[in-house]
Amino acid sequence: MMKTNRRAFIRQTAFGTASLAVAASVPQYLYAESSKELFFKIAVSQFSFASQFWSGQLRALDFPAKAKELGISGLDYCSMFFADKAKDSVFLAELKKRSEDAGSYNLRIMIDGEGVLGDLNETARLKAVDNHHKWIDAAAALGCPMIRVNVEGDGDPAEVAKAAADSLNRLIEYGSKSKVDVIVENHIGISCNGDWLAGVMKQVNSEHCGTLADFGNFCINRTKPKTNDIAGYMETRCLEEYDKYKGITELMPFAKGVHAKSHVFAANGDDPETDFYKMFKIIKQSGFKGWVSIEYEGGLLKMYSKDTKYLDDYAGTTAVKNLVEKAGRMA
Repeated sequence: MMKTNRRAFIRQTAFGTASLAVAASVPQYLYAESSKELFFKIAVSQFSFASQFWSGQLRALDFPAKAKELGISGLDYCSMFFADKAKDSVFLAELKKRSEDAGSYNLRIMIDGEGVLGDLNETARLKAVDNHHKWIDAAAALGCPMIRVNVEGDGDPAEVAKAAADSLNRLIEYGSKSKVDVIVENHIGISCNGDWLAGVMKQVNSEHCGTLADFGNFCINRTKPKTNDIAGYMETRCLEEYDKYKGITELMPFAKGVHAKSHVFAANGDDPETDFYKMFKIIKQSGFKGWVSIEYEGGLLKMYSKDTKYLDDYAGTTAVKNLVEKAGRMA
């Protein structure tokens, strides 16, 4: 009886005023039933609702309440959704208040579009470092203990690594004033090579720097986008992928966070692109006990492709959450 009531409650909260007929058609894999304690805490990336933010259905200030609907307290913010608000003290104060009202924990801001921290042109690179300062200040205002940055760059890998390490050390020094750490995601270009990024972490060798290990960002060679925007990027395809399980294994010793990324689901609710069970065994064996953030990208793919195999933002994020719970309990 308890399971039946719980399932009915989850369906109602996941789909608002949807009729019972609609709720009954929802795949059973959206609902987790196990009660085994998890060894990590669950957060959610703001990017999981990207299609709603970009279509205007949601505002940046709505994120804490949206996460609360899912029963998730950890928040990963994306700078792209409030790119002009980094120095807006009124906006940041309101966002912090809303997160507090929702009982949320402001985990980090993920920074994009502020320059290349591994640029071999020192002038450009130092400008990129300076561009990140305002986001460290914004993180401090929100009560986030860290920001996430990218450390891509073109040229000799060893030289790019050296440049990236210097940039990270400069940001760590700036962040120390407000106790904001700096972490790096395997995200773009050369940073998608797990061994290379682990090498950068060894060069930096600071407790105030680490990785945000992402399941889905190991493409080391991708087709060029036709247009320099999200629509263009959505049409690119990966030509060569670094072994994701090897990559996660290499990044976990430095991990201050994990992104459980998914795009699409098989009929049984598993991810056909990533073995979540294998991933969580790797994570558990590393001794990690921090935050695992859900990042669903199928809603964005659905928005641009109209492909019905992708769930919408809310349903897809719910499905990832339950796959994370299931895999985490089986690890």
